[in-house]
Amino acid sequence: MSLTEKPSLRGRAIVGDFFHAPTRDRLEVLTDTLIAVDEAGTITAVLGPDAAGRAAAEADLGSNILRLPRGNYGLPGMVDLHVHAPQYPQLGLALDAPLAEWLDTYTFPLEARYADLDFAAPRYRALVEDLLAQGTTTVVYFATQHVDATKLLADLCLELGQRALVGKVAMDDPATCPEDYRDADAVAAVSGTRAVIDYIRAHPDNAEARVLPVVTPRFTPSCTPEALSGLGALAAEHACHIQTHCSESDWAHGHALNRFGKSDAEALDDFGLLTRHTVLAHSNFLSGDDMDRVAGRGAGVAHCALSNIYFANSVFPLRKALERQVRVGLGTDISGGPSASMFEACLTTVRASRLLEDGVDPDLPAERRGRAGSAIDLVTAFHLATAGGADVLDLPVGRLQPGCRFDLVQIDTRARNGGIRLFDITRPEAIFEKIIHGTTRANIAAVWVDGHQVVAPPPDDLGRH
Repeated sequence: MSLTEKPSLRGRAIVGDFFHAPTRDRLEVLTDTLIAVDEAGTITAVLGPDAAGRAAAEADLGSNILRLPRGNYGLPGMVDLHVHAPQYPQLGLALDAPLAEWLDTYTFPLEARYADLDFAAPRYRALVEDLLAQGTTTVVYFATQHVDATKLLADLCLELGQRALVGKVAMDDPATCPEDYRDADAVAAVSGTRAVIDYIRAHPDNAEARVLPVVTPRFTPSCTPEALSGLGALAAEHACHIQTHCSESDWAHGHALNRFGKSDAEALDDFGLLTRHTVLAHSNFLSGDDMDRVAGRGAGVAHCALSNIYFANSVFPLRKALERQVRVGLGTDISGGPSASMFEACLTTVRASRLLEDGVDPDLPAERRGRAGSAIDLVTAFHLATAGGADVLDLPVGRLQPGCRFDLVQIDTRARNGGIRLFDITRPEAIFEKIIHGTTRANIAAVWVDGHQVVAPPPDDLGRH
Protein backbone atom coordinates (compact mmCIF):
# COMPACT_ATOMS: atom_id res chain seq x y z
CA MET A 1 0.00 0.00 0.00
CA SER A 2 1.41 3.39 -0.96
CA LEU A 3 1.47 6.22 1.55
CA THR A 4 -1.36 8.05 -0.20
CA GLU A 5 -3.54 4.93 0.07
CA LYS A 6 -3.11 4.63 3.85
CA PRO A 7 -5.72 5.99 6.30
CA SER A 8 -5.38 9.74 6.58
CA LEU A 9 -6.49 12.61 8.77
CA ARG A 10 -5.95 15.12 5.98
CA GLY A 11 -9.03 17.27 5.64
CA ARG A 12 -10.31 15.89 8.95
CA ALA A 13 -9.87 16.47 12.70
CA ILE A 14 -9.03 14.54 15.82
CA VAL A 15 -10.50 15.13 19.28
CA GLY A 16 -8.97 14.01 22.53
CA ASP A 17 -6.44 14.81 25.24
CA PHE A 18 -2.94 15.79 24.16
CA PHE A 19 0.40 16.81 25.66
CA HIS A 20 3.17 18.88 24.10
CA ALA A 21 6.04 21.06 25.31
CA PRO A 22 6.41 24.00 22.93
CA THR A 23 9.13 25.44 25.18
CA ARG A 24 11.49 23.59 27.46
CA ASP A 25 9.98 24.99 30.64
CA ARG A 26 6.31 24.40 29.90
CA LEU A 27 4.13 21.34 29.45
CA GLU A 28 0.83 22.17 27.78
CA VAL A 29 -2.11 19.91 28.52
CA LEU A 30 -4.73 20.08 25.76
CA THR A 31 -7.84 18.55 27.30
CA ASP A 32 -10.84 17.65 25.12
CA THR A 33 -9.20 19.50 22.25
CA LEU A 34 -10.00 19.44 18.54
CA ILE A 35 -7.03 19.49 16.16
CA ALA A 36 -7.98 20.20 12.55
CA VAL A 37 -5.72 19.11 9.69
CA ASP A 38 -5.88 20.43 6.15
CA GLU A 39 -5.51 18.48 2.92
CA ALA A 40 -1.75 19.08 2.92
CA GLY A 41 -1.23 17.60 6.40
CA THR A 42 -0.80 20.90 8.25
CA ILE A 43 -2.55 21.70 11.53
CA THR A 44 -4.96 24.56 10.91
CA ALA A 45 -6.71 24.87 14.27
CA VAL A 46 -6.30 23.72 17.88
CA LEU A 47 -9.57 24.33 19.69
CA GLY A 48 -10.23 23.58 23.34
CA PRO A 49 -13.73 22.78 24.63
CA ASP A 50 -14.59 26.43 25.24
CA ALA A 51 -12.76 27.95 22.28
CA ALA A 52 -14.61 30.28 19.95
CA GLY A 53 -15.57 28.38 16.84
CA ARG A 54 -15.30 24.91 18.38
CA ALA A 55 -18.97 24.05 17.96
CA ALA A 56 -19.02 25.42 14.42
CA ALA A 57 -15.91 23.44 13.50
CA GLU A 58 -17.43 20.21 14.78
CA ALA A 59 -20.63 20.90 12.88
CA ASP A 60 -18.73 21.60 9.66
CA LEU A 61 -16.60 18.47 10.00
CA GLY A 62 -19.52 16.21 10.76
CA SER A 63 -18.34 12.60 10.55
CA ASN A 64 -14.80 13.65 9.58
CA ILE A 65 -13.72 13.62 13.22
CA LEU A 66 -11.67 10.88 14.85
CA ARG A 67 -12.17 10.69 18.62
CA LEU A 68 -9.45 9.13 20.74
CA PRO A 69 -10.81 6.33 22.93
CA ARG A 70 -10.89 6.67 26.69
CA GLY A 71 -7.44 6.19 28.20
CA ASN A 72 -5.69 7.31 24.99
CA TYR A 73 -3.55 10.43 24.69
CA GLY A 74 -1.73 12.17 21.85
CA LEU A 75 1.90 13.35 21.78
CA PRO A 76 3.83 15.06 18.99
CA GLY A 77 5.95 12.65 16.97
CA MET A 78 9.43 12.08 18.39
CA VAL A 79 12.46 13.55 16.57
CA ASP A 80 15.64 11.43 16.65
CA LEU A 81 18.61 13.52 15.55
CA HIS A 82 21.20 10.76 15.33
CA VAL A 83 20.78 7.20 14.00
CA HIS A 84 23.35 5.01 12.25
CA ALA A 85 20.87 3.11 10.07
CA PRO A 86 23.16 0.24 9.00
CA GLN A 87 24.10 -0.51 12.61
CA TYR A 88 20.61 -1.64 13.62
CA PRO A 89 21.45 -5.38 13.34
CA GLN A 90 24.10 -5.00 16.06
CA LEU A 91 21.90 -3.08 18.49
CA GLY A 92 22.94 -4.16 21.98
CA LEU A 93 26.03 -6.06 20.86
CA ALA A 94 29.73 -5.62 21.66
CA LEU A 95 29.21 -2.62 23.91
CA ASP A 96 31.92 -3.83 26.26
CA ALA A 97 34.54 -3.35 23.54
CA PRO A 98 36.69 -0.21 23.38
CA LEU A 99 35.58 2.23 20.68
CA ALA A 100 38.40 1.44 18.23
CA GLU A 101 37.73 -2.30 18.52
CA TRP A 102 33.97 -1.74 18.30
CA LEU A 103 34.43 0.16 15.03
CA ASP A 104 37.10 -1.98 13.40
CA THR A 105 35.92 -5.42 14.47
CA TYR A 106 32.16 -5.03 14.40
CA THR A 107 30.83 -1.80 12.95
CA PHE A 108 32.85 -1.17 9.79
CA PRO A 109 32.56 -4.81 8.58
CA LEU A 110 28.80 -4.68 9.13
CA GLU A 111 28.41 -1.37 7.30
CA ALA A 112 30.53 -2.63 4.41
CA ARG A 113 27.98 -5.39 3.77
CA TYR A 114 25.39 -2.80 2.71
CA ALA A 115 27.04 -2.74 -0.71
CA ASP A 116 24.73 -5.72 -1.25
CA LEU A 117 21.23 -4.28 -1.64
CA ASP A 118 19.66 -7.68 -0.90
CA PHE A 119 21.40 -7.53 2.46
CA ALA A 120 20.50 -3.88 3.03
CA ALA A 121 16.81 -3.91 2.10
CA PRO A 122 15.28 -6.08 4.87
CA ARG A 123 17.45 -4.47 7.54
CA TYR A 124 16.63 -0.93 6.55
CA ARG A 125 12.94 -1.79 6.23
CA ALA A 126 12.88 -3.32 9.70
CA LEU A 127 14.58 -0.24 11.15
CA VAL A 128 12.15 2.26 9.64
CA GLU A 129 9.13 0.16 10.58
CA ASP A 130 10.38 -0.36 14.12
CA LEU A 131 11.16 3.30 14.73
CA LEU A 132 7.74 4.36 13.47
CA ALA A 133 6.12 1.74 15.70
CA GLN A 134 7.96 3.29 18.67
CA GLY A 135 6.67 6.76 17.88
CA THR A 136 9.71 8.21 16.10
CA THR A 137 8.31 10.18 13.18
CA THR A 138 11.41 12.20 12.17
CA VAL A 139 14.92 10.72 11.96
CA VAL A 140 18.33 11.99 10.89
CA TYR A 141 20.09 8.99 9.35
CA PHE A 142 23.73 8.23 8.74
CA ALA A 143 23.59 5.61 5.99
CA THR A 144 26.81 4.04 4.66
CA GLN A 145 29.50 4.96 2.19
CA HIS A 146 27.45 3.31 -0.59
CA VAL A 147 25.42 5.54 -2.91
CA ASP A 148 22.88 2.92 -3.99
CA ALA A 149 22.16 1.67 -0.48
CA THR A 150 21.67 5.24 0.70
CA LYS A 151 19.16 5.79 -2.09
CA LEU A 152 17.40 2.61 -0.98
CA LEU A 153 17.05 3.95 2.57
CA ALA A 154 15.47 7.12 1.21
CA ASP A 155 13.10 5.00 -0.91
CA LEU A 156 11.96 3.06 2.16
CA CYS A 157 11.38 6.17 4.24
CA LEU A 158 9.16 7.52 1.47
CA GLU A 159 7.32 4.24 1.07
CA LEU A 160 6.70 3.74 4.78
CA GLY A 161 5.93 7.39 5.50
CA GLN A 162 8.71 8.44 7.83
CA ARG A 163 10.02 11.99 7.79
CA ALA A 164 13.78 11.65 7.41
CA LEU A 165 17.06 13.26 6.56
CA VAL A 166 19.24 10.69 4.80
CA GLY A 167 22.95 11.04 4.20
CA LYS A 168 25.61 9.05 2.41
CA VAL A 169 28.55 8.77 4.79
CA ALA A 170 31.73 10.38 3.48
CA MET A 171 34.99 8.78 4.66
CA ASP A 172 38.02 8.92 2.40
CA ASP A 173 41.12 9.12 4.57
CA PRO A 174 43.20 5.94 4.05
CA ALA A 175 45.02 6.57 7.32
CA THR A 176 41.88 6.04 9.40
CA CYS A 177 39.35 4.18 7.22
CA PRO A 178 39.34 0.47 6.29
CA GLU A 179 40.75 -0.32 2.88
CA ASP A 180 37.55 -2.13 1.85
CA TYR A 181 35.17 0.46 3.24
CA ARG A 182 35.96 4.00 2.21
CA ASP A 183 35.54 6.47 -0.61
CA ALA A 184 38.29 6.19 -3.21
CA ASP A 185 39.24 9.83 -2.69
CA ALA A 186 37.80 13.24 -1.88
CA VAL A 187 36.33 13.57 -5.37
CA ALA A 188 34.39 10.33 -4.92
CA ALA A 189 33.20 11.37 -1.46
CA VAL A 190 31.79 14.63 -2.80
CA SER A 191 30.41 13.26 -6.07
CA GLY A 192 28.67 10.38 -4.29
CA THR A 193 27.07 12.83 -1.88
CA ARG A 194 25.95 14.99 -4.78
CA ALA A 195 24.37 11.96 -6.45
CA VAL A 196 22.30 11.24 -3.33
CA ILE A 197 21.23 14.87 -3.01
CA ASP A 198 20.06 14.92 -6.62
CA TYR A 199 18.26 11.58 -6.25
CA ILE A 200 16.31 12.56 -3.14
CA ARG A 201 15.30 15.97 -4.42
CA ALA A 202 14.12 14.60 -7.78
CA HIS A 203 12.36 11.54 -6.35
CA PRO A 204 8.88 11.23 -7.86
CA ASP A 205 7.38 10.27 -4.46
CA ASN A 206 9.01 13.18 -2.64
CA ALA A 207 7.04 16.14 -3.93
CA GLU A 208 6.29 17.20 -0.33
CA ALA A 209 10.01 16.96 0.62
CA ARG A 210 9.25 14.60 3.48
CA VAL A 211 12.74 13.13 2.95
CA LEU A 212 15.67 15.54 2.76
CA PRO A 213 19.32 14.98 1.86
CA VAL A 214 22.01 15.66 4.45
CA VAL A 215 25.74 16.08 3.80
CA THR A 216 27.48 13.58 6.07
CA PRO A 217 31.21 13.61 6.75
CA ARG A 218 31.45 10.78 9.28
CA PHE A 219 33.75 12.84 11.49
CA THR A 220 36.90 14.84 10.93
CA PRO A 221 39.23 11.86 11.60
CA SER A 222 37.72 9.88 8.71
CA CYS A 223 38.00 12.61 6.06
CA THR A 224 40.82 14.34 4.27
CA PRO A 225 40.85 18.15 4.30
CA GLU A 226 39.96 18.07 0.60
CA ALA A 227 36.82 16.04 1.33
CA LEU A 228 35.82 18.25 4.25
CA SER A 229 36.17 21.47 2.27
CA GLY A 230 34.45 19.92 -0.75
CA LEU A 231 31.52 18.78 1.36
CA GLY A 232 31.23 22.22 2.96
CA ALA A 233 31.07 23.81 -0.48
CA LEU A 234 28.54 21.23 -1.66
CA ALA A 235 26.26 21.88 1.32
CA ALA A 236 26.39 25.61 0.61
CA GLU A 237 25.71 25.08 -3.09
CA HIS A 238 22.62 22.95 -2.43
CA ALA A 239 21.46 24.58 0.84
CA CYS A 240 21.62 21.18 2.53
CA HIS A 241 21.56 20.05 6.09
CA ILE A 242 24.87 18.74 7.45
CA GLN A 243 25.50 16.06 10.07
CA THR A 244 28.70 14.82 11.64
CA HIS A 245 30.23 13.83 14.97
CA CYS A 246 31.96 16.48 17.03
CA SER A 247 34.25 16.15 20.06
CA GLU A 248 32.51 12.94 21.09
CA SER A 249 35.29 11.48 23.23
CA ASP A 250 38.72 12.27 24.61
CA TRP A 251 40.21 10.62 21.52
CA ALA A 252 38.04 12.42 18.96
CA HIS A 253 38.45 15.79 20.65
CA GLY A 254 42.20 15.31 20.95
CA HIS A 255 42.50 14.16 17.33
CA ALA A 256 41.28 17.49 16.03
CA LEU A 257 43.56 19.43 18.37
CA ASN A 258 46.57 17.38 17.29
CA ARG A 259 45.71 17.36 13.59
CA PHE A 260 44.47 20.89 13.03
CA GLY A 261 45.76 22.75 16.06
CA LYS A 262 42.19 23.75 16.88
CA SER A 263 39.03 22.25 18.29
CA ASP A 264 36.74 20.02 16.31
CA ALA A 265 34.04 22.71 16.18
CA GLU A 266 36.51 25.32 14.98
CA ALA A 267 37.87 22.97 12.30
CA LEU A 268 34.39 22.15 11.05
CA ASP A 269 33.62 25.86 10.91
CA ASP A 270 36.74 26.52 8.84
CA PHE A 271 35.64 23.85 6.36
CA GLY A 272 32.19 25.46 5.96
CA LEU A 273 30.49 22.65 7.86
CA LEU A 274 29.14 24.64 10.81
CA THR A 275 25.91 26.28 9.65
CA ARG A 276 22.33 26.95 10.68
CA HIS A 277 21.48 23.47 9.37
CA THR A 278 24.31 21.49 11.00
CA VAL A 279 23.64 18.69 13.48
CA LEU A 280 26.65 17.87 15.67
CA ALA A 281 26.36 14.48 17.32
CA HIS A 282 27.53 14.16 20.94
CA SER A 283 29.76 17.25 21.38
CA ASN A 284 30.61 16.24 24.96
CA PHE A 285 33.90 18.11 25.04
CA LEU A 286 32.85 21.44 23.58
CA SER A 287 34.55 24.28 25.43
CA GLY A 288 32.69 27.45 26.32
CA ASP A 289 34.20 29.13 23.25
CA ASP A 290 33.11 26.16 21.12
CA MET A 291 29.56 26.45 22.43
CA ASP A 292 29.51 30.15 21.63
CA ARG A 293 30.76 29.38 18.13
CA VAL A 294 28.11 26.69 17.61
CA ALA A 295 25.39 29.00 18.93
CA GLY A 296 26.63 31.87 16.79
CA ARG A 297 26.44 29.77 13.65
CA GLY A 298 22.97 28.51 14.63
CA ALA A 299 24.12 24.90 14.54
CA GLY A 300 22.62 22.28 16.86
CA VAL A 301 23.71 19.34 18.99
CA ALA A 302 22.26 15.83 18.94
CA HIS A 303 22.57 14.87 22.60
CA CYS A 304 22.89 11.09 22.84
CA ALA A 305 22.86 10.45 26.57
CA LEU A 306 22.69 6.65 26.41
CA SER A 307 25.51 6.05 23.94
CA ASN A 308 27.63 8.65 25.74
CA ILE A 309 27.65 6.29 28.73
CA TYR A 310 29.41 3.67 26.61
CA PHE A 311 31.75 5.62 24.35
CA ALA A 312 31.97 9.35 25.11
CA ASN A 313 34.04 9.33 28.33
CA SER A 314 31.91 12.04 29.95
CA VAL A 315 28.43 13.46 30.47
CA PHE A 316 27.41 16.19 28.03
CA PRO A 317 26.84 19.46 29.96
CA LEU A 318 23.35 19.90 28.61
CA ARG A 319 22.18 22.73 30.84
CA LYS A 320 25.38 24.68 30.19
CA ALA A 321 24.82 24.32 26.45
CA LEU A 322 21.20 25.46 26.72
CA GLU A 323 22.21 28.44 28.86
CA ARG A 324 24.73 29.42 26.16
CA GLN A 325 21.88 29.35 23.59
CA VAL A 326 23.04 26.19 21.81
CA ARG A 327 20.13 24.50 20.07
CA VAL A 328 19.85 20.90 21.31
CA GLY A 329 17.74 17.88 20.46
CA LEU A 330 18.05 14.22 21.39
CA GLY A 331 19.35 11.16 19.57
CA THR A 332 19.42 7.44 20.22
CA ASP A 333 22.71 6.92 18.34
CA ILE A 334 21.76 3.44 17.22
CA SER A 335 23.78 1.27 17.77
CA GLY A 336 26.29 2.91 20.10
CA GLY A 337 23.12 3.53 22.08
CA PRO A 338 21.51 0.12 22.71
CA SER A 339 17.91 1.35 22.67
CA ALA A 340 15.91 2.59 19.71
CA SER A 341 13.30 4.28 21.92
CA MET A 342 13.13 8.05 22.17
CA PHE A 343 11.19 7.57 25.41
CA GLU A 344 14.31 5.92 26.78
CA ALA A 345 16.38 8.78 25.36
CA CYS A 346 14.26 11.23 27.38
CA LEU A 347 14.72 9.28 30.57
CA THR A 348 18.47 8.77 30.12
CA THR A 349 18.87 12.47 29.40
CA VAL A 350 17.31 13.29 32.77
CA ARG A 351 19.33 10.65 34.60
CA ALA A 352 22.64 11.70 33.04
CA SER A 353 22.02 15.34 33.96
CA ARG A 354 21.37 14.37 37.57
CA LEU A 355 24.55 12.30 37.68
CA LEU A 356 26.48 15.30 36.41
CA GLU A 357 24.93 17.51 39.08
CA ASP A 358 25.36 15.11 41.99
CA GLY A 359 28.61 13.45 40.88
CA VAL A 360 29.50 9.78 40.98
CA ASP A 361 32.63 9.38 43.12
CA PRO A 362 31.64 8.64 46.75
CA ASP A 363 35.19 9.26 47.92
CA LEU A 364 34.80 12.97 47.14
CA PRO A 365 32.95 15.33 49.48
CA ALA A 366 29.50 16.33 48.26
CA GLU A 367 30.55 19.88 47.41
CA ARG A 368 33.24 18.58 45.03
CA ARG A 369 31.45 15.55 43.67
CA GLY A 370 29.40 17.05 40.85
CA ARG A 371 28.63 20.14 38.80
CA ALA A 372 25.96 22.23 40.48
CA GLY A 373 22.99 23.38 38.42
CA SER A 374 23.29 20.65 35.78
CA ALA A 375 20.05 18.72 36.27
CA ILE A 376 17.12 19.04 33.88
CA ASP A 377 13.57 17.77 34.33
CA LEU A 378 11.30 15.48 32.36
CA VAL A 379 9.44 18.30 30.59
CA THR A 380 12.73 19.70 29.29
CA ALA A 381 13.79 16.27 28.04
CA PHE A 382 10.42 15.76 26.32
CA HIS A 383 10.69 19.19 24.73
CA LEU A 384 14.16 18.33 23.39
CA ALA A 385 12.85 15.02 22.00
CA THR A 386 10.10 16.81 20.08
CA ALA A 387 10.09 20.57 19.55
CA GLY A 388 13.79 20.96 20.39
CA GLY A 389 14.87 18.46 17.77
CA ALA A 390 12.52 20.08 15.28
CA ASP A 391 14.09 23.47 16.00
CA VAL A 392 17.57 22.08 15.35
CA LEU A 393 16.35 20.94 11.93
CA ASP A 394 14.23 24.04 11.26
CA LEU A 395 11.25 21.80 10.54
CA PRO A 396 7.64 22.65 11.48
CA VAL A 397 7.07 19.56 13.62
CA GLY A 398 7.26 18.65 17.30
CA ARG A 399 4.44 20.93 18.44
CA LEU A 400 0.65 20.67 18.26
CA GLN A 401 0.12 24.17 16.95
CA PRO A 402 -1.39 25.73 13.81
CA GLY A 403 1.19 25.83 11.05
CA CYS A 404 2.95 22.65 12.20
CA ARG A 405 2.75 19.37 10.34
CA PHE A 406 0.43 16.79 11.86
CA ASP A 407 2.85 14.22 13.29
CA LEU A 408 1.20 12.46 16.23
CA VAL A 409 1.70 9.42 18.46
CA GLN A 410 -1.42 7.90 20.05
CA ILE A 411 -0.63 6.39 23.45
CA ASP A 412 -3.00 3.75 24.83
CA THR A 413 -2.45 3.73 28.58
CA ARG A 414 -4.76 0.74 28.95
CA ALA A 415 -2.92 -1.64 26.62
CA ARG A 416 -2.77 -5.04 28.32
CA ASN A 417 0.83 -5.71 27.31
CA GLY A 418 2.07 -2.17 27.76
CA GLY A 419 4.17 -0.68 30.52
CA ILE A 420 1.74 1.96 31.82
CA ARG A 421 -0.51 1.42 34.83
CA LEU A 422 -2.49 4.48 35.85
CA PHE A 423 -4.71 2.85 38.48
CA ASP A 424 -6.69 5.80 39.90
CA ILE A 425 -4.38 8.58 38.69
CA THR A 426 -6.30 11.35 36.91
CA ARG A 427 -4.13 14.45 37.25
CA PRO A 428 -2.93 15.21 33.68
CA GLU A 429 0.66 16.05 34.62
CA ALA A 430 0.95 12.75 36.50
CA ILE A 431 -0.45 10.87 33.50
CA PHE A 432 2.20 12.55 31.34
CA GLU A 433 4.94 11.37 33.71
CA LYS A 434 3.54 7.84 33.61
CA ILE A 435 3.47 7.93 29.80
CA ILE A 436 7.08 9.02 29.41
CA HIS A 437 8.34 6.55 32.02
CA GLY A 438 6.20 3.59 31.04
CA THR A 439 5.48 3.63 27.32
CA THR A 440 6.50 0.51 25.44
CA ARG A 441 5.76 -0.43 21.87
CA ALA A 442 2.51 -2.08 22.99
CA ASN A 443 1.23 1.28 24.26
CA ILE A 444 1.64 2.97 20.87
CA ALA A 445 -1.73 2.47 19.25
CA ALA A 446 -1.27 4.61 16.15
CA VAL A 447 1.19 7.01 14.53
CA TRP A 448 0.58 9.73 11.95
CA VAL A 449 3.14 11.57 9.82
CA ASP A 450 1.97 14.54 7.76
CA GLY A 451 -1.59 13.48 8.47
CA HIS A 452 -1.08 9.96 7.07
CA GLN A 453 -1.53 7.07 9.47
CA VAL A 454 1.68 5.04 9.24
CA VAL A 455 1.10 2.76 12.26
CA ALA A 456 -2.33 1.29 13.03
CA PRO A 457 -3.62 -0.66 16.05
CA PRO A 458 -2.91 -4.41 15.92
CA PRO A 459 -5.94 -6.47 14.84
CA ASP A 460 -6.51 -8.00 18.31
CA ASP A 461 -6.86 -4.53 19.81
CA LEU A 462 -9.38 -3.17 17.31
CA GLY A 463 -12.67 -2.32 18.89
CA ARG A 464 -11.41 -3.17 22.39
CA HIS A 465 -12.54 0.19 23.68
